[in-house]
Amino acid sequence: MTTGLIPGEQPPDPRPADGLPRQRHVPTGQGVMPVENRSRSSVITARAAASFEPVGRSVASARSFVRDTLQGWGFGDIVDDAVVLTSELVTNAVVHAGTSADVLCLRSDEGVRIEVADRYPEREIPLQGSAITMGSPDREGGRGLQLCAALAGHWGVDYTPTHKTVWFRLDLPERPVGTRTAGPALPAHLLPLTDTRVRVAVVQIDQVGSITAWNEDAEELFGYSAEQVTGKPLTDFAAWPHTPGTGTGIADALRLSRWEGSYGIRGAHGRVIPVYASHLRVRDTDGEPSTVCLLVRDHERAVLQTPLRGPAPDTSGTSEGQSTDPFEVFIGSPAPDDLDGLLQRTVERARDMLDGDSAFLLLATDDETELEVRASTGLPSARQRFARVPVEAGPGRYGSARMPAVHEDLTAVPGAVPLLNGTGMRSVITVPLKVEGRLTGSLGVAAEAPGRYSNEEALRLQFAADRIALAVESARLGELERLRRGSLSFLVEASDLLAGTLDRDQTLALMAQMTVPTLATWCAVYTIADQASEPYLSYVLHEDEELIDGIKSLLSKIAPPDPVPTPGARVWSAPAEVAHQAALRTSMRSLGLSGGPTRQVTTGIGPTLATASAVGGETVVLPLVARNRVIGMLTLGKPTDEHFRQEILELAEDLSRRAALALDNARLYSERTAISQSLQRSLLPPELPTVDGVEVEVIYRAAGEGNEVGGDFYDLFPISDGAYGFAIGDVCGTGPNAAAVTGLARHALRLLAREGLSGPAVLERLNSAILDEGARSRFLTLLYGEMRPRDDGSAELKVVCAGHPLPLRLRQDGTVEPAAEPQPLLGVIEDLELYEQTVTLDPGDVLLCVTDGVTERREGPRMLGDDGLADVLTTCTGLTAGAVAARIMRAVERFASEPPSDDMAILAMRVPGLPTD
Repeated sequence: MTTGLIPGEQPPDPRPADGLPRQRHVPTGQGVMPVENRSRSSVITARAAASFEPVGRSVASARSFVRDTLQGWGFGDIVDDAVVLTSELVTNAVVHAGTSADVLCLRSDEGVRIEVADRYPEREIPLQGSAITMGSPDREGGRGLQLCAALAGHWGVDYTPTHKTVWFRLDLPERPVGTRTAGPALPAHLLPLTDTRVRVAVVQIDQVGSITAWNEDAEELFGYSAEQVTGKPLTDFAAWPHTPGTGTGIADALRLSRWEGSYGIRGAHGRVIPVYASHLRVRDTDGEPSTVCLLVRDHERAVLQTPLRGPAPDTSGTSEGQSTDPFEVFIGSPAPDDLDGLLQRTVERARDMLDGDSAFLLLATDDETELEVRASTGLPSARQRFARVPVEAGPGRYGSARMPAVHEDLTAVPGAVPLLNGTGMRSVITVPLKVEGRLTGSLGVAAEAPGRYSNEEALRLQFAADRIALAVESARLGELERLRRGSLSFLVEASDLLAGTLDRDQTLALMAQMTVPTLATWCAVYTIADQASEPYLSYVLHEDEELIDGIKSLLSKIAPPDPVPTPGARVWSAPAEVAHQAALRTSMRSLGLSGGPTRQVTTGIGPTLATASAVGGETVVLPLVARNRVIGMLTLGKPTDEHFRQEILELAEDLSRRAALALDNARLYSERTAISQSLQRSLLPPELPTVDGVEVEVIYRAAGEGNEVGGDFYDLFPISDGAYGFAIGDVCGTGPNAAAVTGLARHALRLLAREGLSGPAVLERLNSAILDEGARSRFLTLLYGEMRPRDDGSAELKVVCAGHPLPLRLRQDGTVEPAAEPQPLLGVIEDLELYEQTVTLDPGDVLLCVTDGVTERREGPRMLGDDGLADVLTTCTGLTAGAVAARIMRAVERFASEPPSDDMAILAMRVPGLPTD
């Protein structure tokens, strides 16, 4: 079949080429509508011609040709009548007369005229004015003229010595003024389904993308009041379907004069509400542009969706009688800006060119080992899009996409074209798309009947593929470059986010949030604690929060994927299979088909079917490998009938490597932090004992993030016979090295004091132990004492102050004085001569012991010092030990704005005195 279309051309001269006048028969008689010839005054605005061979399938091709032509012209109201009439007339020509048929469609302001000509003019010519004998309606043939008389406004038959032409004209029905499009009356069960009340949200967006208007239906649909959203960008609420580096973003869509499509709005409840939107760009009287957005629920899209129209016919400037190949028209027309549009138009033209039932185009991956479905027509595109098939599907030239192939019957070679399995296609042509000898894709056309194609059609398709290959490759490289730029930006942002935390749980959440919905519809992360552990399901995320629990429950019932360290994505079919089986069992139980009693459909079937749909597409697993060990798996999934693009899988693989290292770093940090904190806690006293007759309070602050113990330490412990030892010290420096000496000092003090040694003897032996540490030894200042409460309510203290800030005694009258004298610090010289001093705390007295982190607190050139500490202590008369320690710490913190750079310890002891009657 060949077709041609010439807009604005006048109809051809009805005289034959040899100059002989045509014989015309004008049917007359009772019940026959008056017939007129083609009006010379009507202006023909477009014409389309096609020739059909004398074979049975030509009738269906003619029907498709007329239907596509009239739909392209916008004459949907008369398509059915035109197709019926054409079918009968072409059947008369190619089946009963056995000749080829020429179909000519002419468009004018009054309607459409269609002519069907055959090459069998030997027919009886009735005399003018005699009655016309129409054939019986029950006959197989001869009904064409009857239908013309019944359906057409005007019709007639033209004869020439070589041709007979039957023509009819269908007038356009009158439409009410202002009607742009209309559909037929339908029964109620065929009408689109909506909620009880259809709500249309009207949202107006200013030129910077902020919301300026929000109607009541928008409040009802999404849960936000107008006050909550006015002035905020629409991007704060829109969940825009986006693939890195490709597609139109929401900011771009809002700048277009018109836009229509689907996306999501995040409601006040946190869930994404799918909506169908129609955007219109307008301007006010001041010339300021804005965008009006009409939004309905996605399942109610029929309210806003523009009615689909058939493809408009291409135009051609060929002369009369010359047919135009649709691929020639396509090649000569401007290519679409986007790759998807170019590919879709390519497969549609290829199907029309070879009169096929379906067509498909696949693009090769970078390594040319697989082909990825990128466009199709006549096939379930949602199921096939981005599906991958091997370049070499089998042995021999017919199993390779690198060579043209014609399959006369696919049932004889099952699986020869994997893409067509289960589609009902029998015959197919596939040809490669090559640029400079390199395979870039494959183009195929298929038909439901066997034996439809020969080598001649394959040559035509290969010629067309060669001419379009360069344009396809150029568009593919442009898309690939955009995708790579978007991928690079995505990975940089992902690396920054992953490097910004060392918390394991937060790292798992970031991994999932970065993949959903940018790379996948849902995601699950499995972790492996060690080589002997099984994978554990640690995190699940879906773009619809309501489906997370269902997917988590489903995956918990499935054995986790094997932790294979091989890089790259591998398909995991278990979730889709198990979900499908669960949905089938639930449906059968609900319908009483499983052997149980029949009951109504339960509420449980909804979540089960939703989960099955959510995981019904392609699911892939990527290993998380860090430091040559598999520490988990990243699982990505698509909903039913969807596949991953190869570029998305490569991007996910890059992300998995970064995420694995971040997750392992978080694990190591958590383990080492736990070990450090456990060791540090062992250096502190487990619990302070209760001393009868004496209040004791301790406040301790270690410098440095994550440190619980530093160079400062304290202790209070029982010795014997009601006596208690207490100590507060400061090791030179901070951090782990100082903490090591801290542990040595605290444990040595307890052991030596319980041996019955005096305070000076205890410190002298501790000094020797510190010096024995050699290069690891540190200077140590220490205040050590023994406290013994008395029956009269006082307490006796024996104190040794070895290089430490002097303890301060607060009396009840508010006076503050040192309670000891300074002596040499420990860890410097071997032979120390220390002595102890006795201090008596009367009822109401307070003994305050601090480390130098308190007295050396600085703010610029100012320092708190001993005098400043004494001034603060003077204000603590009458306070408990706990209140005294808290006031001292508060004063130290307020003294400077910067956080402390040194460890601090405060030990406060107060003798409350005997209770009075």
